Amino acid sequence: MPKDIPVSNGSFLLNFDSDYQIRDVYFPFIGQENHGSGHPFLFGVLVDGQYSWMGSEWEKDLRYENESLVTKVVLKNESLGLELRCSDVVDLDLNIYIKKIEVRNLNAQSRQARLFLSHDFFLYGNDIGGTAYFDPRSCSIIHYKMHRYFLISCWAHDQWGVKHFACGKRVTSGSLVTVKEIENGELSGEAAAWGSPHSTIGIWLELAAKGTTTAYYWIAAGQTYSEVAGLNLEVHHTTPEALLNRSSKYWKTWVHEDSLQLQGLPKSLTDLFHRSLLILRTQIDNRGAIIAATDSDIIRFGKDTYSYMWGRDGAFVAAALAKAGYSHVCMKYFDYCARVLSDEGYLFQHYNPDGSLASNWHSWLVAGQEVLPIQEDSTALTLWALWIHYQSLRDVEFIRPLYNTLIKKAADFLVRYRDPQTLLPLPSYDLWEERYALHAYTVASVIAGLRAAANFAALFQDTSLAEKYDSAADEMTVGVSHHLYHDGLKRFARSGIRIDKGYQLDEVIDVSLLSLATLGVLDSKDPRMCETAKAVREQLWLKTSVEGCARYQGDVYQLAEDSPKDIPGNPWFISTLWLAEYFIDQAENQQELQATLPYLEWCEKNALPSGVLAEQVHPVSGSPLCVSPLTWSHSAFVWTVLRYTEKDKTLRK
Repeated sequence: MPKDIPVSNGSFLLNFDSDYQIRDVYFPFIGQENHGSGHPFLFGVLVDGQYSWMGSEWEKDLRYENESLVTKVVLKNESLGLELRCSDVVDLDLNIYIKKIEVRNLNAQSRQARLFLSHDFFLYGNDIGGTAYFDPRSCSIIHYKMHRYFLISCWAHDQWGVKHFACGKRVTSGSLVTVKEIENGELSGEAAAWGSPHSTIGIWLELAAKGTTTAYYWIAAGQTYSEVAGLNLEVHHTTPEALLNRSSKYWKTWVHEDSLQLQGLPKSLTDLFHRSLLILRTQIDNRGAIIAATDSDIIRFGKDTYSYMWGRDGAFVAAALAKAGYSHVCMKYFDYCARVLSDEGYLFQHYNPDGSLASNWHSWLVAGQEVLPIQEDSTALTLWALWIHYQSLRDVEFIRPLYNTLIKKAADFLVRYRDPQTLLPLPSYDLWEERYALHAYTVASVIAGLRAAANFAALFQDTSLAEKYDSAADEMTVGVSHHLYHDGLKRFARSGIRIDKGYQLDEVIDVSLLSLATLGVLDSKDPRMCETAKAVREQLWLKTSVEGCARYQGDVYQLAEDSPKDIPGNPWFISTLWLAEYFIDQAENQQELQATLPYLEWCEKNALPSGVLAEQVHPVSGSPLCVSPLTWSHSAFVWTVLRYTEKDKTLRK
């Protein structure tokens, strides 16, 4: 089930599913310690003896306020005669999640409505050793275990605090013993539970005929009782409405911070551009880590998550934000990369938000031989993104300490990690994390990384080092044409396996081949690139009603059983946007540039109503597949829009 509306402040994040249920609760790191573990926090209503949980019985419209990270949710149930308008936000400074609930009575008679909000915490990601209790001192429900505390409270009819509640034990995974009593409209008042506890609070509302009544609900996150109790008092003193308003105003200011002029684009695309910037911010931890995705649904596949920092994903996000004028957002990211960089100068596959090494999906042995279990593009693209960051801020003071700890260490590794005969990079795992070989995309990223390192060396007047990095990049550029061009197919090959006289080439067409042009290795108008791009467009563009571009021929990742048999794979947002970026680079006039707009419009068409972009979509229904949102999808949209506007300005001169 896709996550439609994440709300976050960089330390506390909650994900809602398409039924408007909280599923993921991250604190104190974004992407680490999911205290919801994907289990739904139920939300239901009782009126006139009828009970309904949020689900198929409700018409749901899940969006955000325009240019804000405050949600704008409309829930309507005609049979109950109710409409709920909800706003959700995590305060920008305080680790407090706030929900405003406006309940509108659609009937012509007054009545009482009872709201029920249940909490199925898995503190530290497991359901062992927790406690839930009613705290009479703060008049709230508290869940805690060790150094994780969550305080839940509410306000309605000028009354503060929880009046109706029940704590209980989970009978089986996902089974709450209080569900039946909730559906009967009552709560037991059970004041404590432990082991594998859950809790529910009730808010009783009096509704006038055709009237509207407002309630507030909040969760404070902290590491001690005194911390969450203090946050609860802050809600009392400031008021929930004031906290909502200040966050809304801040995000509207933030998203216009740079006053970008996005001329020549439809409003729907500029709206998605601003929404993408905001979504990107929700997935960045305040200590620097840029998380690939916080959607817990992926755990069902392979028992692992996307809630890690990949150097590749992080680099694309940092580059897009820098180009958009938000360089300061990612300054801590580059410090993070310098901290986790290995002594040898490379990044492993991915890291936890706290900087510890995450699970590694790559083997240290290939064909019985020891190899580095890395994707070399992650190391290289970090340098590429850092140069784009520097071009935005021109902050030499920030770069100076990174020159030794990150730039030279990583660049020296890229120079060393080469085949002594072909001078191309040694094999590593590909960006799709499936194959071990020499990949055209990896070579392109290494060249881009070395060019960036040479620029930094020149900046610090380290002339010999600049020449060394540029020379290595030049040798690789020659090597790409000599070893990865397929004479028979008249285009580049995506990969090569080393043999005595060069490389055995992989003939499968792959969208990542476009990086040879988009990362600046070759001109997009080079006839060899034109033929490569033509093959990508012809072989990877889906001939279904949804359309979109697949990653490569024969891609089965997340392919649904009901998919057509003749498609190359599911359409991905990044694949479609990479195709757009290539044609934007190639455009020589306004007509050719405007011909790339349908690729951007495809993204807008296949976004969720909230503006959230998944990783990929179903080839027939267009429904989101895999994780949602995917940070990389949003960064690719931001980047491609900016490339479009840059080209538009160039062509207008």
